[in-house]
Amino acid sequence: MRYFCDTEYDGFGGKLLSLALVPEDGGEELYVRLDVDLITDPWVERHVVPYLDTVPEALREKPMRREDAAHALAAFLAHDDEPVICADWPEDLAQISMLLITGPGRMVSVPPLTLKLLDLSGFSTAANSEVPHNALHDARALRDHVINHLE
Repeated sequence: MRYFCDTEYDGFGGKLLSLALVPEDGGEELYVRLDVDLITDPWVERHVVPYLDTVPEALREKPMRREDAAHALAAFLAHDDEPVICADWPEDLAQISMLLITGPGRMVSVPPLTLKLLDLSGFSTAANSEVPHNALHDARALRDHVINHLE
């Protein structure tokens, strides 16, 4: 199945703040928020941090340690034999890939997966999102755009 991915992170190359995967079938969604001590990018502090918890209560959990978020991601993907992770920005795919790594030479166990970068020139997830710069809402906007306008 395809999962539409969005992440929020602390500026260019910065630490992962949150990650969302939204399945194409409208089923169970994943939203993880990581425990980050210090935000270094002022833009992120103003435009992302205030909206990190703007998700449905069922998905709102306290911020997780990175390793716990990696295990939550692995558990979420475990039921799918061949997940396809779709994103419209390379950093989203880089962030999800790095989250799989839990230490030197260690990673969480996930099924064989495909990472797919979508070319959506002219489309902005934030401009089409219910809550711009929130990973869950941006991933939903991405899914809706692909399913409703590209298929």
